Amino acid sequence: MGTRQNTALARALAEVPGPLPTSGVIHIAIPHTDRFTIVGNHLAQHPDLSCTAVGIAVRIQSLPQGIEVGIKALAARCREGEKRIAAALRELEAFGYLQRVRDRLPSGRFITRTVFCNQPTALVHPRRPAAPQHPAAPAPHPAPAQAPTSAPAQAQAPAQVPMPAPATATAPAPAPAPAPPPEPDTSAPPPVPPPPLLSAPPAPLFVPLVPPPTAPKPPPAPLPRPNEPTPELDRAATALLSDLRRHAPQFTLSETDIRHLVPGVAAWLERAAHPDAIRRILTTDLPHPLRHPAKLLKHRLTALLPPPLPGAHDLTAPARPRIAVTPLQTCDDCDRVFRSPTPGHCRDCREHRAHRSEATRTAA
Repeated sequence: MGTRQNTALARALAEVPGPLPTSGVIHIAIPHTDRFTIVGNHLAQHPDLSCTAVGIAVRIQSLPQGIEVGIKALAARCREGEKRIAAALRELEAFGYLQRVRDRLPSGRFITRTVFCNQPTALVHPRRPAAPQHPAAPAPHPAPAQAPTSAPAQAQAPAQVPMPAPATATAPAPAPAPAPPPEPDTSAPPPVPPPPLLSAPPAPLFVPLVPPPTAPKPPPAPLPRPNEPTPELDRAATALLSDLRRHAPQFTLSETDIRHLVPGVAAWLERAAHPDAIRRILTTDLPHPLRHPAKLLKHRLTALLPPPLPGAHDLTAPARPRIAVTPLQTCDDCDRVFRSPTPGHCRDCREHRAHRSEATRTAA
């Protein structure tokens, strides 16, 4: 049994065109005759989709119309759990392959339709249908006077607008018949109808959330600079950048790169960042291989710039506003307690004293 498999594999490898590669995968392509689905490389080799999302997309694309493709329905068909399937569907929805559309039926009930598109970019940039090519009209041929029609005219007669037949002379008519319309000139070619107007392409069902690769990218952020550049900051930043090659040989920078990156390091030092912390942030988690060390340093100096240290007054807790409390006083006449900034009489006693003094003045 093993020998038969090896023989079949050797025969299949012998039919592969061209020399076989010494490393990597070798494709044995056998054409499908039934039960196959066409999948684009934009999906199979998508750089940002996980393998689970690609597999779920291929599974959905291979199913016929009307099959349930919800989370529970896919979990019943696949070995992945509901959480991984839900995450894969969210990835496909973010990149435009999957869309959930809410429609209203004539009965008034709302339903959710799941739409899967195998080429989301084609919906953003739809192709216009090609205009139909009309053959050029043949040149008119002079026809003899005795011949009513020529051969080309007879071939093109069905394309002309039919004209009403004139009334016969033998038919009796109570009133004189109107003059028949003039017969069309059959020697001239029929008019070419204008090409049909191209209707506007239908609006896409949905627009993917991810912009296409041809979308304009925002300009990169400028390198930070210190608010008050000083010779000390410039000297310390130059020494730190020149010393990076001792800790990471990949950062063997040229003098031009160092002069270009010095303002960014000076901005970090101005914000009280420790040189060891700056060196650790710039030299850890490096990509392999590191092709552009100066560009990586510029990106990290710009994107990871720490905020300035807060001052002493920023760290103090805000003082609570003092509420003025009116003290309690005792009335000199009735010993009633009331609130007043100064001692004296309560409101009732003041009114009584005012009324009594008014009465005394009236009596006098």
